[in-house]
Amino acid sequence: MGDIGRSTSELLERNKEPSHLTQYIAAISVTLGALSFGTNLGYTSDASPQLMDNSTNSSLVITMEQNNWFSSTFNLGALIGGLLGGMCVNTLGRRGTMLASVLPFLGSWMIIAFAQNFAMLVCGRVLAGLCAGVTCIAVPTYIGEFASPDIRGTLGTGFQLMVVVGLEYAYVFGAVMTTWRGMALVCAIPPVIYLFLVFFTKESPTYLLSKGKDKEAKEALQYFRGKHYDVEPEMQLMRKTQEEARQNTVSLSDLKKPYILKPLLISCTLMVFQQLSGVNAVLFNLSLIFEEAGSGLPDDVSSIIVGLVQVVVTAISGILMDKAGRKVLLIISAAAMIVSLVALDVYFYEKFLNEERAVETLSWLPLTCLIIFITAFSIGFGPIPWLMMGELFSLNVRGPASSLATMVNWTMAFLVTLLFQPLQEAIGPYGIYWLFAGFCAISLLFCILVVPETKGKTLQEITRHFGGPVTTEDATKKQEELSRF
Repeated sequence: MGDIGRSTSELLERNKEPSHLTQYIAAISVTLGALSFGTNLGYTSDASPQLMDNSTNSSLVITMEQNNWFSSTFNLGALIGGLLGGMCVNTLGRRGTMLASVLPFLGSWMIIAFAQNFAMLVCGRVLAGLCAGVTCIAVPTYIGEFASPDIRGTLGTGFQLMVVVGLEYAYVFGAVMTTWRGMALVCAIPPVIYLFLVFFTKESPTYLLSKGKDKEAKEALQYFRGKHYDVEPEMQLMRKTQEEARQNTVSLSDLKKPYILKPLLISCTLMVFQQLSGVNAVLFNLSLIFEEAGSGLPDDVSSIIVGLVQVVVTAISGILMDKAGRKVLLIISAAAMIVSLVALDVYFYEKFLNEERAVETLSWLPLTCLIIFITAFSIGFGPIPWLMMGELFSLNVRGPASSLATMVNWTMAFLVTLLFQPLQEAIGPYGIYWLFAGFCAISLLFCILVVPETKGKTLQEITRHFGGPVTTEDATKKQEELSRF
């Protein structure tokens, strides 16, 4: 019983270090859902030009306006999926929710592959988005609950890494496949693998404990920590946290409480700035951007290069996450995105003034700028808002708060993607990138002045930072400090 009064960090120091292998295997398995999600993001980059090409003799050709909806309605579905995911993770469980999303994922690709009209294309995209929204809730929540504090940042970054692997998957097959229907069938493969791997994973110990399944929760935690690791101290802390969460249930009126409102506003604002950077508009329309830029390389080759850079940099950011810290990487990310977007704006403005000279002397600049932009996004504003969503909220509000943050993200993604082409036509390519650069400048100030550092902190310590309810750790923190004197 004496262990109840000790901090998580002290308990981990006293016991043998937990196994990381089973945690990495579990993270890889569930982030296959993120890969499936990423293929949807990258699919339209090559499919859209094919769908709008009258010379293909295809039975289905869409207009530019219809393509805007074809690209953006994925985000609309994800908005609904975020709300649905918040309910499902607390009823079906984290693992159960992931399994339930697979068949609709497959169905969405079948609808697109065999679409006979524009309405079927949109239905397929909305359904795919719905599954992606559910995945964005279930997977980060699941990883955040089984991961050890020392590798939680690295494992959390795995979600964004697999998203960009999915993007690259779509770019590569988009370059070699001759039809958008064939691309859709190829993109249906990752969800099948996802189903197989998730089937063999364990449910979240936190969820099992919340349902009164103490024995199953301990077995699951033992699996994640390794058979030789003493999980009882951690189980005691989890039980205490669960009990405190039940005693501190929240209602809508409780959202005004600082320990809930502050992290909620930070998380939602990070999600807003993630989308106002313009990343989804860029990724959905990558081939069209290179075509508009008139760069020397083929459009599909440029897309593959950008996607490959994104994969490599996101993998590196996973290593940096628990070393450099979240706040530092967000600041670096925002600053570098500003530079790349301003440079891209300069190219398009020069092209507007003298197209022949710009293409002749600066044809290398669009690809360079987009590589820098994607690199900057991938080390900070890509993975960190999702990672911090799983870290900032206390257990008693994690489900609804995460759903709200996800809803904000996808609402902004829908609006930015839908309005990208109309805005570009209204204010020109150089105007739209100035706009995105301006939003990145505001996000830079927000990260410097407001965003807290969560590197190396337990979820209970983060809750305490915002003035959350006193937990077992909080009650003994003063004793630990006094004992040093």
